[in-house]
Amino acid sequence: MPGMNSRQMKKMMKQMGIKQVDIPCEKVVISSNEKDIVITNPKVIKVKMQGQETFQITGTVSEQEKALEISQDDVKTVMEKANVDKETAQETLRNNEGDLAKSIIQLTDSKI
Repeated sequence: MPGMNSRQMKKMMKQMGIKQVDIPCEKVVISSNEKDIVITNPKVIKVKMQGQETFQITGTVSEQEKALEISQDDVKTVMEKANVDKETAQETLRNNEGDLAKSIIQLTDSKI
């Protein structure tokens, strides 16, 4: 608010039941199914008002695509069911976005 010093602002916020806390951190990562939003050099402020907590985050923002993670159990299953080597199983799973059934069917159909 213009013309109000920080001391007055803090007093007014306290009267309204608003609590603000700086959170020291090095990096903030927001994960979704498709990508991660990474905020470096962040300034994070937690605001508690009327029993609800919200976070204000500023910093340098970048987006990173998520790498497909394939479990070793899935690789082993494809190897056993389709009778293929590890590299073939991994490559097929990656090409099929980790879909186990689709990978097995693709490999077994190609042998027929």
